Amino acid sequence: MKKSNTILPILQTVLTSEEVESIVEAVGYVDKARKFTVYHLLQYWVAAASEEWSGYRFGADHAVRSGLSPIHYSCFSGKAADVPFAIFKELFQLLVRKCNRETRRKLAFPKELLLIDSTTMTVGKTRLPWAPFHGERAAVKLHVALRAQNGQPLGVTETIGARHDGPVCETLENPAFILVMDRAYGKLERLDRYKQDGQSFVVRLRDNVHVEKPYALRRQAAATSPIVRDITCQLGTPQCRSKQRHRVVIFRDFEGREIRVVTDLMSVTAEQIALIYKARWQIELFFRWIKQHLNIPTLFGTTENAVYGQLFAALLVFVLLKWLFDGAGQAFPRHANLSFVRFARLLLLGELPVEWTIRIERLVNLHFGSTTVTYSG
Repeated sequence: MKKSNTILPILQTVLTSEEVESIVEAVGYVDKARKFTVYHLLQYWVAAASEEWSGYRFGADHAVRSGLSPIHYSCFSGKAADVPFAIFKELFQLLVRKCNRETRRKLAFPKELLLIDSTTMTVGKTRLPWAPFHGERAAVKLHVALRAQNGQPLGVTETIGARHDGPVCETLENPAFILVMDRAYGKLERLDRYKQDGQSFVVRLRDNVHVEKPYALRRQAAATSPIVRDITCQLGTPQCRSKQRHRVVIFRDFEGREIRVVTDLMSVTAEQIALIYKARWQIELFFRWIKQHLNIPTLFGTTENAVYGQLFAALLVFVLLKWLFDGAGQAFPRHANLSFVRFARLLLLGELPVEWTIRIERLVNLHFGSTTVTYSG
């Protein structure tokens, strides 16, 4: 049986108690507790995500097995409701800055891709009366900007489920990247602004968006090319039409359906534009993974602090796991290779192969100081 949560000693090295205290002070929260501080709550949230706890009572009953100090479940729930979730959001952003290494690989596109989308967690409306959604359901959303190059989130914005995705994406924009987004973000005024401000983008068009004054671009299409049409045009009807001319690429997906995307990129081929949009599927896989493996759909609390604190702590666990996998898993012989899913499972179970454990210790020691990764023998 596992004696302790393997990821906790790594977390304690990467995010020190002094750093947590500094953020607590900056947010303006006064932590009066002695036995169960904000740093202890962070550790509990990390264990809840990585071990998939089912609730406050379960967590309190199993805390000692994870190497945590024992507390009553009411202390856990009360602290979760009291501590501002802004603290965990700041800790998540701090970890992102620490672990998001600049890519050293040569990019195939003019800029790195930033994939933007949202995921929704729903519950009964009586659980979260402050987050109404549809009918008898309440919901919260995480709006994520994911770096396609390393699969790490660069930014996250939290909202209630009824908030529309389009306006929220403006908090995640970054001119250093090519934004890749689905139909919900394709407002014509926003596309015009992107082109005027130099924000590169590839956005799927809604099916009902009218194409006005199309002009075909010259291209030499291969026989196997999925491209149907490559044009520049204005978008919309006379009542609501884009002021700028945009490039629109129409291609067929693997099921033969026509996909229309709009972009400002003129120096890349239509085939590359199609590949850029297809890379958006990576963020769907990210959402599926965190929901299946980090307990995100199981919301413990009913207050904003408890709900968003739990979600940002789970994202923090993902960032740390992905950084460890990318940093320690380079150039392994084939027999020792692990997929990210298997790596995360074995690490959280404390059953990683010895060669992986050694590499993780070296990686963490190199960047943050010494730590010891325990595993079951």
